[in-house]
Amino acid sequence: GWGSPGSLFPSTPRDSCKPLEAMVARVSQRAGVPSATKRGVRKAVTKAQVQKGAVRGKVVKPMSTEEWRKLQGGMAEKWPAPAYMEGPRNGRSHTSYRDETYEVVTRWSAETRIAYRPHAKAPGSKSHIRYEEYSRARTVAEALKFGSFPADWCWDYERGFIRVLGPVREEPLDISKVMDESRLTEVDRVIHRWHRRELAKSLGLKVEDLAVGKGSGESVLMRAHRLVAQRDAKAALEASRREGRKVREEEVLRVLRAWRFARNVTRLNVLPDGQDWVYSDTLGLLRDRAGVIHLTPATELYPEVAQLFNQYLLDRLPEEVQSFKWTTINVNCNYSAKLHRDGTNFGPSFIKAFGDFSGGLLKYWPEDDKKVDKMEELKEKDAVTLDLKRHLGMFNGYCAHYVQPFEGERYTVVFFTVGCHSKTPADCKERLLRLGMQVPEPDENPHALLRAPRGYRTGDATATTSSTTPSRSGDGPSGRGVPSFRAYAAADLGKGTGAVRRGDLAAGATPARGVRQSALKAKVGPTRNGR
Repeated sequence: GWGSPGSLFPSTPRDSCKPLEAMVARVSQRAGVPSATKRGVRKAVTKAQVQKGAVRGKVVKPMSTEEWRKLQGGMAEKWPAPAYMEGPRNGRSHTSYRDETYEVVTRWSAETRIAYRPHAKAPGSKSHIRYEEYSRARTVAEALKFGSFPADWCWDYERGFIRVLGPVREEPLDISKVMDESRLTEVDRVIHRWHRRELAKSLGLKVEDLAVGKGSGESVLMRAHRLVAQRDAKAALEASRREGRKVREEEVLRVLRAWRFARNVTRLNVLPDGQDWVYSDTLGLLRDRAGVIHLTPATELYPEVAQLFNQYLLDRLPEEVQSFKWTTINVNCNYSAKLHRDGTNFGPSFIKAFGDFSGGLLKYWPEDDKKVDKMEELKEKDAVTLDLKRHLGMFNGYCAHYVQPFEGERYTVVFFTVGCHSKTPADCKERLLRLGMQVPEPDENPHALLRAPRGYRTGDATATTSSTTPSRSGDGPSGRGVPSFRAYAAADLGKGTGAVRRGDLAAGATPARGVRQSALKAKVGPTRNGR
């Protein structure tokens, strides 16, 4: 025999409290009664199982491997695996589940209806009898009751053995938002506990680090990926410091790819038509809806991420804009911002795009003084086009701008100062400085680096695309010698040694030779009218 009840599946506590023979009997009973086979397929256990005494007191005709293979004809086409399974595994082993699978399974609830592919697992395998038992489930709650668990669901889903009929949650269950945990179902609890263990194992984290506090706004999945981003950012900072070099673009991109973005529903001015949210996060200083000025929670929880972005910019600030100041970083993922003006920025912004994409150029009206009420009435011939993938750009965010369509993965990091910066609490300012931000003084001149826009009734847009003196055509009463925007070739800025870290300066370090010297030698900058 097969031993004591439950000994075959010690990891399934629900089965350990009932005889294994009862489970097998239900399978064999269906196999031995032709009238019960509604799908026209006989369900049976193998000859070897019958000989071992798995089925007692009933003669069952076994299913041979040849019979099972015949039943599989056309099943792969009727029950295809998810399309994403054809993509690369990105260094993961064949036994680890895809992120997309976690996204699917963690959205299930007890009421989610599912259908299993008939006889998906071959006779003779240990999983055959279990599958024949739990595959009769019609909901996730029943699947759990009949002895399957989240690991089974992931395995079966990735192979096309499960079809999801709904309903499913729009987002994975966020335990931090559940104030009354008595409302959680057993399915909710099992998925949550399993998901934490799986994420910790696959990402090299500690399970206890994935705990999320009430009201934190982070799901377990978000917390896990942000911890990985924090780990990667810390490693990149240490490597650049140890090797006496600048932070590299690929290190920033790696952190952006690891970072788990929140669905931001508050940025109404940038939402593309037909979208209710965008992937966008804010690091640094912010004023909340209650009027309180503070550092964002993500800044407090993942300081090295903000520090890495700051160091990337500090390492590349050209000589003539060393006085650039900022309090806040906006990080965006995979959306084309519609035509808009930023309403509360102080002074200019620096922006850089990262990722493997084509298109996504920034269209910008540098002389937009808001005298044209409807931005749609601005003339295309007055706009400039900035290639942010290859250039670090400085522009006035309160002038009209938008992002052209793109293909691929596109991230942007925007450095700017919030309008309430003069009211920054002293402790917040100190923490911003430690992160590498150059916080402006209350009486800072917002037009020191980019002049105020002149409007489109007089003059034209002027810019500087190198470290030389801005074009004299930009001179005038609104800012003599100061351009309306700037762009610098990122490849040239990436050369040489890096700027001194705030932490290094606090420890008494002295600047390395060549620190904070512009390596800008760009020959090509932004183009007019997309040319």
